Amino acid sequence: MKALFGQRNSPGEEMTFVFQDRENLPAPGDHEVKVQVRACALSWVDTKLLSEIKLKKELVPVGREISGVVLEVGSKVTFFQPDDEVVGILPLDSEESGLCEVILVHEHYLVQKPEKVCWAAAAGTVRDGLRAYTALHYLAQASAGKTVLLLDGASPFGTIAVQLAQHRGAKVICTAHSLEDKQFLERLRPPVARVIDVSHGKIDVAESCLEETGGLGVDVVLDAGVKLYSAEDESASKSQLLPHKHDIITLLGVGGHWITTEKNLQLDPPDSHSLFLKGATVSFLNDEIWNLSNVQQGKYLYILLQTLSLFPFRPQLDEPIPLYEAKVSMEIVQKNQARKRQVIHF
Repeated sequence: MKALFGQRNSPGEEMTFVFQDRENLPAPGDHEVKVQVRACALSWVDTKLLSEIKLKKELVPVGREISGVVLEVGSKVTFFQPDDEVVGILPLDSEESGLCEVILVHEHYLVQKPEKVCWAAAAGTVRDGLRAYTALHYLAQASAGKTVLLLDGASPFGTIAVQLAQHRGAKVICTAHSLEDKQFLERLRPPVARVIDVSHGKIDVAESCLEETGGLGVDVVLDAGVKLYSAEDESASKSQLLPHKHDIITLLGVGGHWITTEKNLQLDPPDSHSLFLKGATVSFLNDEIWNLSNVQQGKYLYILLQTLSLFPFRPQLDEPIPLYEAKVSMEIVQKNQARKRQVIHF
C-alpha cells in the first residue's frame, strides 16, 4: 500500500508531498478500528500550528477527513462492528495518512455515516460542517430572526455555513469574490437575502449591510479573514476582497457576535471601545480545538453527527480524483488555489 505524506523543508520553503510504501497493518488495538478508506478530502496543512503544539514531524500525514467501511475492530470497541459505514476526521497527532487504502483509527474519532450520503460528500463536508456548526451554534447561537453576514459565501466552508444558517432560520447576507461566485450564490434555494459582489472593490460592505438591515446592523458576522491595515500595507487583491476590521465593527449590531478566522487579529483601544458600546463579542474560530481537548470529545462527536444528519446540503465539491493524482491536487490545496473541495475517491 502507498500513503501520501507532506515533507517539511527549510523555513520559508513550500511543503512537498511524497508517496511512502506502507507495510500491512497489524491487528487493531483495544479501541482501534481498521477502516477501508473509500474517500478522503484534502485540506491545507497548517505547519505553523503543528510547530506551536510541538508536533514536529519530518513526514506529516496528509488527508484527515475520511469515509469508509469498517473491516475489523479492537476487543474493547463498542461503537462499531465490521461492515459499518463510517466517517471522521483524523486527529492532528495521527500517524496515519487518510490517503491510504486501509488505516487504523481510534473509535472516538469516527461516527456512523448516514446511508443517504455518498462517500465523497461525507468526506468532503465533514470538516466544513464542523467549522460552520462550531461557529453558528456554539460561538454565535444563530437562530431564527437573526441576520448573519457570511464573507466569501461561495467557498466550500462558506457554502455549508450559508445553508446551515438558513436551516436555523436566519436571514443570510453574503459576499461574492467573483461574478461566478455571485451567480452560484443567487441560485441557492432557499435564496439568500442579499449577495454583495466585492470583486471590483467598489462596493462598501458595511453600507450595504446597514442598508439591508434598516441601519440596525447584523447579528452575526462570520469572516474569511479581515484587512488589518491600510490599503498601502497589503496587496491589491487582498485589499479588494477582504473588508477592513473597522467595517466589520461598523456593520455589527447591538449584542452582535463577530466570529473571526483571522488568527492574528489586532484590536486597538478605539476598536474595543466601539465593541463595548455595542455590547458585542469577538470569538475566534479554531476548528482544531475539539481535537486538542479530550474533555470535549462528546461535543465533537455530536457536531459530526449533526453535520451529516442535516443533508441534503449542497457542498462545493470538485469531481472526485483518483489516488495517483493526489500529489498534484494536494500541492494546489496547499497553495490555497482550490476554490472547490478536493476529494480523492478509492
